[in-house]
Amino acid sequence: MKKDTTANPLEVGNDENERQALEECVKRQRLDRRVSVLVIPAGHCEIAVKFARLGAHVTAADAAALHRDITGRVLAAGFSDDIGFAAATLSELPEDLPDEPYDIIFVRRGLCNMPYEEARIVIRSLLLRLKIGGKMYVSILGLHSELGEGYADHIQPVDQRFSRLAPPLAKKYAIDGPVCLYTERNLFMLLLEAGASVLRTLTTTYGNVKGVGVRV
Repeated sequence: MKKDTTANPLEVGNDENERQALEECVKRQRLDRRVSVLVIPAGHCEIAVKFARLGAHVTAADAAALHRDITGRVLAAGFSDDIGFAAATLSELPEDLPDEPYDIIFVRRGLCNMPYEEARIVIRSLLLRLKIGGKMYVSILGLHSELGEGYADHIQPVDQRFSRLAPPLAKKYAIDGPVCLYTERNLFMLLLEAGASVLRTLTTTYGNVKGVGVRV
């Protein structure tokens, strides 16, 4: 299949990581048990619905203010028995989430909105919510994507990299606050330092980075 090189750089959760996560779900379902999945943030629930169609039980986590919108989308898709809502964001994770520990955690976006050290703590917290052998799929905005053009902290090491995008890009993508953009190696180290066994990382054709970590 031909790659889409014109993809919106903010759409970081709907290609290779998604395909691999759905394939992992299918493999685990063959063990004759129901797979538990956390999708955070849930967004418009497209990926949560895809997991549910495979027979997984999904927790769609997002800000409390989006509860009605998300439950409405789940109901309209016909998966209200398979997808539950949890009020949780990456920056505000509750002590307990429904149905943890999970087989799969799918982090769609949001890590770039916090400094590297905070992101490491978040990944560590999520990792501990996986079953042993469970997998975490992470997508994050890339330093070498369009968003890196004119980015003030471009030459800073990742643990000191947290600034606003160039004004035209901040306006184009409605990103108002500071962000930490990542290279593929940065994401590899983030997962490793959080305690994951890093299964793979990749850089997309539009410059963002993705990775898969395993709880061991």
